[in-house]
Amino acid sequence: MVSFRWFGQACFEIKDSVTIVTDPHDGDSVGLTHPDVKGDIVTISHGHFDHASGKDIVSKEDSVVVEGSGKREVKGIKVEGFDSYHDKAQGSKRGENTIFVFELDGFEICHLGDLGHKLSNEKIDRIKPVDILLIPVGGNYTINAQEAVDVVKELKPQIIIPMHYKVKGLEVDISDEDDFIRLVKDENWEISEEEEAKIEKLPEQRKVIKLTCQAT
Repeated sequence: MVSFRWFGQACFEIKDSVTIVTDPHDGDSVGLTHPDVKGDIVTISHGHFDHASGKDIVSKEDSVVVEGSGKREVKGIKVEGFDSYHDKAQGSKRGENTIFVFELDGFEICHLGDLGHKLSNEKIDRIKPVDILLIPVGGNYTINAQEAVDVVKELKPQIIIPMHYKVKGLEVDISDEDDFIRLVKDENWEISEEEEAKIEKLPEQRKVIKLTCQAT
């Protein structure tokens, strides 16, 4: 079983026998509380404050911080990073972004970070297969709701967990999740709202899990 908890923006706790924390913010700088979690592995998609300022908060003495592209095995977990951009101008506006794919309990889990553009066919083929997709949907600094749906159609996950959208208290100028949820409903995705997602097997029907933010 793999469990997921969300702490706002792109920060998740992904846990089985090893705990991965993705893109930790420090809470204060974004108007939220700090992530109350420690990671064996901490991944950082890029160095912006709302994705990296909480690195020390979520790290233990033996935590391994993973940044950048390439294949590696960390604490028994296969992790691969893929280069991408934070904008539609090949990084000239907001810089580069790393997409991470983790293999946990037989699931291929893809965290898109602050992806700012649609993916090339070559990049899609390299990233796939994807079982569980963590995808930004709030726009402005990342892909927006419609662009997120387009990426979903290309990567073909069975489970989507949306991220990087407006929640209570968040002091970042992005949209909420409503447009994305409406669009995926139109595509016949099942929608559920959960405090914590606990996934033992992939569902037969494609599913969107909207997690409660644990940092509000």
